[in-house]
Amino acid sequence: MTSQYGILQKQYRNSLIKEIVRKSIHLCSAFVPTFLGIAYYPAIGALCALGALYCVSEVLRLRGISLPGIARITEVAARKRDENRFVRGPVTLVLGILCAAVFLPPQAARIGIYALAFGDGLASLCGRLFGRVHIPFTNGKTAAGSLACFFAVFLSSFCVCRNTQASLALAAAAMLVEIIPMTDFDNIVIPIAVGSLARLLLG
Repeated sequence: MTSQYGILQKQYRNSLIKEIVRKSIHLCSAFVPTFLGIAYYPAIGALCALGALYCVSEVLRLRGISLPGIARITEVAARKRDENRFVRGPVTLVLGILCAAVFLPPQAARIGIYALAFGDGLASLCGRLFGRVHIPFTNGKTAAGSLACFFAVFLSSFCVCRNTQASLALAAAAMLVEIIPMTDFDNIVIPIAVGSLARLLLG
């Protein structure tokens, strides 16, 4: 019994470490709007280059060839469902940020990217750490994670637009989108959906 408990504890710890690594990458994407404001086209180019480099690294990794650093981070961060498969998360993350940056005005893009960085990032971590109440039909999403997403998006949106009502609406929208089980494609949907709503609400 004790041995089984120890195994479960180790599995939980490893799963938590993977989630922390994955969501740390999410949180780092919050720096992108600043880079876009300083040098828009070089930042877009850098995002495209990073996405392409990651794809090359994944193809090589699946063939038994590891690029120093990148493949190791992928292996550490990969979820159980991603083992021995192309890990799509970083690709959809870059695509979501690029879509927001290219197709939305700067303010709306910033809000959408922050929703992805803080809302989605903190939702998963808080759900893992504090989630006890699971939301039905959401593939394991928790009330704690959804609340973390709401407050994170509300605060980040308010810091950008200084509009309480709009920030509440954006936070509610982000929370509802984040609840939908979309595997890694929420990385694309969240910044586009929240950013597009910000564009409508804020003009």
